[in-house]
Amino acid sequence: MNRPDTQSLGGTVNARIGKVYMNLSKAHRKAADYVLSNVFRSATMSIDELANAVGISVATANRFARALGFEGYPQFRAELVYGFEAMLAPIDNLRSEIQRPATSTEIISSSLNEDMANLEATRRGLAPDLCNQAVRQILNAERIYIVGYGASAFLAGLMAHSLDPFCNTVQSTLGSGGPSNVARQLFKYTERDLVIGISFPRYAEDVVTILQQLRDKGVPILALTDAPSSPLASLANITLYAQTRRNFSPNSEGAALCLIEAICSAVAHQAKAPVHAASEMTKFMLPWLYQEPNATTRKSQAAAASKIIDMDRPA
Repeated sequence: MNRPDTQSLGGTVNARIGKVYMNLSKAHRKAADYVLSNVFRSATMSIDELANAVGISVATANRFARALGFEGYPQFRAELVYGFEAMLAPIDNLRSEIQRPATSTEIISSSLNEDMANLEATRRGLAPDLCNQAVRQILNAERIYIVGYGASAFLAGLMAHSLDPFCNTVQSTLGSGGPSNVARQLFKYTERDLVIGISFPRYAEDVVTILQQLRDKGVPILALTDAPSSPLASLANITLYAQTRRNFSPNSEGAALCLIEAICSAVAHQAKAPVHAASEMTKFMLPWLYQEPNATTRKSQAAAASKIIDMDRPA
């Protein structure tokens, strides 16, 4: 998956501008210069926004579109957007939503409803065989590296945190020093290890590039993404999907996090001696865990009382 070329995206508009540029009026040339220098930004703009940015009237902006051979500004923008659809969809959704009158309570309630719908769709889409395979891969791997960038970097860090008690070695890209440093570490990974790739629309190019390199190297890959059309799906040995639709943002990180927590729960259930592992980690972490004064004494007394009660109960 190559990086989008802003010169080729919207290339028809560029070509049309090139053909008529010398015949454009001064105001239209001003608009043309702005569009050529700001292809992506222009594709995100309404006619009023473009007019304000260029310093022309809305009517002039509409005549500029017709001067390029379009019926009007909507057709001009539709051509400009071509190739940017996935990246611009969240912006268009946000523009529509903020124009809808609503109270803060209504927006919060609607957002929670979106997440509940996402979670139900994610639950319905679970494939039992793939879930079982994913958990086995995690538990059998000698080393695990979780790759995610942008918001997914935080998801990767949380997943590493949750898997750590039950796996030998777990690392994530959170605070890793960038893709090239991650690549240096993953170069050592083999078929005995596992890399978990996390990315949702708008997909991170660095995740795709790293997974491509690992696939060619034969390293097992587990992908967490949104749909079979995701670029991660074709690179992974196993893919689990979370529906992450949102009106006010590109994704629902909450729905993705719930899937991650569910996977980690399944790992804890299937791990060898999970209670012992969790207990030993908690014991080691006690110096860093806040306890109220005399809390240890009270807990010891409560535990002793509980044992006495249990001994007195009939078998």
